[in-house]
Amino acid sequence: MKMKTKEFLIKSLKFSLRYLAGLTIARYEPRIIGVTGSVGKTSTKFALKAVLSKNYRVRASSGNLNNELGLSLAVLGDWKEEDLALVSNSQSVGQDQDKDIRTAKFRRIFFWLKVIIISAWRIIKKTDKYPEILILEYGADRPGDIKNLLKIARPEMAIITAVGDIPVHVEFFAGPDDVAREKGRLIECLPVAGLAVLNGDDETVARLKSRTRARVAMFGFLKEMDVRITRFENVLEEDRPFGISFKLEYQGTFVPVRIKGVFGKAQAYAAAAAATIGIAFGMNLVAISEALGKYVPAPSRMRLLPGIKDTFIIDDCYNASPLSVHAALDTLRDLPAKRRVAVLGDMLEIGKYAPEAHEHVGALGGKFLDILVTVGPRAKFIAAAAKTAGMKNANIISFDTADDAKKSVQDFIKKGDVILVKGSHSMELDRVVKKISYVADQAISDVD
Repeated sequence: MKMKTKEFLIKSLKFSLRYLAGLTIARYEPRIIGVTGSVGKTSTKFALKAVLSKNYRVRASSGNLNNELGLSLAVLGDWKEEDLALVSNSQSVGQDQDKDIRTAKFRRIFFWLKVIIISAWRIIKKTDKYPEILILEYGADRPGDIKNLLKIARPEMAIITAVGDIPVHVEFFAGPDDVAREKGRLIECLPVAGLAVLNGDDETVARLKSRTRARVAMFGFLKEMDVRITRFENVLEEDRPFGISFKLEYQGTFVPVRIKGVFGKAQAYAAAAAATIGIAFGMNLVAISEALGKYVPAPSRMRLLPGIKDTFIIDDCYNASPLSVHAALDTLRDLPAKRRVAVLGDMLEIGKYAPEAHEHVGALGGKFLDILVTVGPRAKFIAAAAKTAGMKNANIISFDTADDAKKSVQDFIKKGDVILVKGSHSMELDRVVKKISYVADQAISDVD
């Protein structure tokens, strides 16, 4: 009986928020930009907000508000991070970290009542502070998810970041092509006057261009891209990691872009996607470059942090897929360091592809890593493959949990090490980052 009551309340809540979100969109008529993909969504949202905020009032959905409750909440307002945990993908409704269960339950009830009352009031009494542009994330954990989200908010422009050969969440689909088809629903709904912005370097994404009636613009490194990334490099200053530098090209015009405190091509892709939308809004490349120079990437996405013992940490522990792990390892390989250390956790939600995907990661890392730490049962496939690739067994350490690993990592790292920390969110590798980073508490608080 309790379970049926809970399910009824959740369904009623979803319906109420969806209804209020629809009324809010009708009342304020914001321009809506949708973002989907298997990797890079949050960085793209943040880069796009940095670009468009130069001329407009913009709201980008906080956290990973990409399910039915989350998307509605993003439309309805800005909410505190501790409240947004109620609808995050990593913490389902009904969970809370408070020890006092009764207090936690009261907080949840109070939050939902506050959302409903405030949202209804904003519909009745129109405010001039509502965003002119909404940047919304559309998640696709299972078939039909995008279709359900489109019932809440239909974008006029959409970005598909990347899918890859083995995308995250593939375990609930027949295969990667089915994941791509689900993501493609976002551009199928676009109006003729709309714009579909696609990562042309990702073959799976590029093939989706035939599925929309809207205008299509491609971004990426390839020569035929509409907005092209060139001369990319991870930048050092005084022999210390600094950030990334690259050029954006559009119709024969080039502008330089420098972003501090992050690494990897994924951030350049996010910037290029944002630039493509910025151009559609009439911005020139110089203004876009200036805006991207102020872009502050989301925590735990290839963020550079100062580490203890004069080390450098690349904090990419928010989530992991085969595509993003390979990209992170490529970045680590290209950075100068006394030792290159990788702390890699399980990649989850990839179903039957898990053994093969983890072995491919190990084969790549085993060719250049000085130290490899794995966390979780699936990551042991990484360790085994790294050993086969030539790493010495003494330089490979495996742990079951992040708590088991963090003290050991703290002990063995040395001055000049560059340490990559990456794994699926539920592996809790942020615990390792907090142990070895001076600014971890501030830097890795969740915003996606």
